[in-house]
Amino acid sequence: MEHSIALVTGATSGLGYAASRILAEEGWREIIITGRNVARAKEAAAQLAAETKRQVFTPLGLDLDTPASVQSALAELVKQGRPIDFLLLNAGLVPTKKRVITAAGVEASQAPLIGHHQLTVGLLRANVLSANARIVIAGAEPARGGVPMFKYTDVDAFAAKYHQGDLTATMEALLRNGPYVKYVPNNAYADAKLVIAWWAAALARRLPSGMAVYAVSPGGATDTKVVRNAGPLLKYLFIPIVNLIPGMNQTPETAARRYLQASEFGTDVSGQFFASAQGKFSGPIEAQLQPHLHDGANQEAAWQAVVNVSGVNFPPIRPLSSMNPPKENGSS
Repeated sequence: MEHSIALVTGATSGLGYAASRILAEEGWREIIITGRNVARAKEAAAQLAAETKRQVFTPLGLDLDTPASVQSALAELVKQGRPIDFLLLNAGLVPTKKRVITAAGVEASQAPLIGHHQLTVGLLRANVLSANARIVIAGAEPARGGVPMFKYTDVDAFAAKYHQGDLTATMEALLRNGPYVKYVPNNAYADAKLVIAWWAAALARRLPSGMAVYAVSPGGATDTKVVRNAGPLLKYLFIPIVNLIPGMNQTPETAARRYLQASEFGTDVSGQFFASAQGKFSGPIEAQLQPHLHDGANQEAAWQAVVNVSGVNFPPIRPLSSMNPPKENGSS
């Protein structure tokens, strides 16, 4: 992959900001940084340019919750016509104590995926991604299970109980926090990150042969704004305890480097979810082997649910059977 043009969502603070700075320091020719509005993106671009002494930052307004904003950003990228080599879908949200539903009817922590889907498919349709582009989307350890205070939904059981076994309807219910879905902030976060892992696997089957996508957990990095809306148990109990345990937290810069590490992975592991070792939130990343992450039916149901909510589809190029099984030792 050429280190030419990168696009980073959610780049005005936190991990996106750190990743953008590292990309500049590593010699990328242009880094397109997005913020909810162009004014915030311009401010961040100016700060990054001052810090790195490099004039390589291009601001772009992108509100992932607003389809019109996504379409406007896409139009600008298509107009520029410069192929993107690295698409870093970093923007995300930790759910608030009270449920928030966007104007598009999507639960707030699920909403960034809808915008990221619209953006990614739009770039693919317009051929604005380079032939060997790498796509990284932010995941998190709760998607694999085994994280205290976080529990993802058993979609098979939920589908059997409430949706006559219809997995797509179940996934859409999670996206919208619809009927029968009890809102628990930490569980909503786990569900959002699990759907992301499934979506990435489904996207891998739809990418041209030279491109690849990975869901990557940046791991623990509590010194960012991402937890500003977190509930009191997470903010005042779980995070302080984690911060006291050596090796369970890391700087935003260290966390952001996981994204860049994954951008160098090959197509043989496209679609996989990379995160810390079991029980960890920092250290080397490895391919996650939990069976539920590799359930093809759930992957495709998650994709179809995102399509139903977003109104945007992209057909698969390769069948389920063509995907490579996860390597036993992962990549680190």
